Amino acid sequence: MDSLLLEYGWLGMPLLAMLAAAIALVPLGQQVLARGVVFIDLAVAQVAACGALAVAVWIDHPSAWQASIGAGAAALSGAGLVWWLARSWPAQREALIGLVYVAGASVAMVAAAWDPHGRERLTALLAADVLWAAPAPTLWLGTLAVAVAALALARRAALAADGLFYPLFALTLSAAVPVLGLYLVFAFLIAPALWTRRNVRLGTACALGFVAAVGGLALSWLLDWPSGACVATALSLAGLASAVRPPGAGTAPC
Repeated sequence: MDSLLLEYGWLGMPLLAMLAAAIALVPLGQQVLARGVVFIDLAVAQVAACGALAVAVWIDHPSAWQASIGAGAAALSGAGLVWWLARSWPAQREALIGLVYVAGASVAMVAAAWDPHGRERLTALLAADVLWAAPAPTLWLGTLAVAVAALALARRAALAADGLFYPLFALTLSAAVPVLGLYLVFAFLIAPALWTRRNVRLGTACALGFVAAVGGLALSWLLDWPSGACVATALSLAGLASAVRPPGAGTAPC
């Protein structure tokens, strides 16, 4: 038993990161689907990545907490902008929020050009290597996961309020992007939440997302493939499977 713990104990952190992601992101993804603006998560996650890259430009070898603070501040600003656009121009909100994503991606490329290691940082923020999830950011993501789960269980309607949803959404994405990468964050938000629209309970959808993520991580480990890409692919396939509607199945409200 001790030898197994020594050999495989390092897997505990990536598994914890994916569990925290499932608990935190699936309820928020359900709210994204309810709002009908999928670009919300891409836009805010991309702005969070810009914040993390900006810290790397200004500070030589920033700590994980410095990067998290930069990502959090940027994500809160991005979420505020997205909220204002959606509220002010509801008919064009999808297009406008999509432009926020494109602008954020472009700014991230400019920031990466100023950093000698910018290309590597940008790649990691898009598709992080989950197998090497750092303890401090993972624990911060886990703390936010507890907060999201408590709200989802105690007062499900609380997450539907813009005044609570947008700040919590921004902070959670800013914590998740450095650990998981933008692609995996998007997959965790959307893929399991799609099952809640097929009469699947939220807790079951969270479990489904975690199981799919573990399957992708196992494939990555066995074949020595990039972990972030494998997990994102597994989650995406699980989400696409929700489109296969059994005969007579209804659609649950979000």
